[in-house]
Amino acid sequence: MVSQTTIKVSRATLRRLEKVREAMGARTYDEAINALIKEYRRLLLERNFGVDRGRITSFTEEDRLEDRL
Repeated sequence: MVSQTTIKVSRATLRRLEKVREAMGARTYDEAINALIKEYRRLLLERNFGVDRGRITSFTEEDRLEDRL
């Protein structure tokens, strides 16, 4: 069995979480929170590792060091 705990959130946060849970089609708050965390991590990775996307080109023969000397 998975251990459970209780966290304190404001009523406003609970209402927002309920709307998110419904929009996601999640069955539980736990499922919705885990999906939000997964999406947050995906966005962080995309932001940090996609910084040069579209600005980097493939290496060509002219890029070789010995051709620059």
